[in-house]
Amino acid sequence: MLIPNLYTIKNSEKIDDVNFKVQIELNPNHEVFEGHFPNNPITPGVCMMQIIKEITEGFVAKNLFLSKVSNVKFMATINPFVNPILELNLNVVCENDEVKVKNTSFFEATNALKFSAIYKVLD
Repeated sequence: MLIPNLYTIKNSEKIDDVNFKVQIELNPNHEVFEGHFPNNPITPGVCMMQIIKEITEGFVAKNLFLSKVSNVKFMATINPFVNPILELNLNVVCENDEVKVKNTSFFEATNALKFSAIYKVLD
């Protein structure tokens, strides 16, 4: 984990060969929220992208390097005190030395993030 204690995986479910559902809980007391932003904590987009990468690495059992982002839309702010529980739907396709990921992340009925990326396999 690049940022220790930022989140905890609460539940992880393999739907089929390429689709996964993951529930995470953000740690609202993590120091990253002290600087982003004081008295108005918002989960940094780059942290969400890192979480998706780490979860994907767990599914494919490989170290990955973010190679290309073809779509990223931050659609709602994620306040870890108000909405610490996030649902992530991932579509993960491995092709040769690449892993293609499509993600939607949401809390309650609110879609917070849409993200599509290609990762290079490092090992």
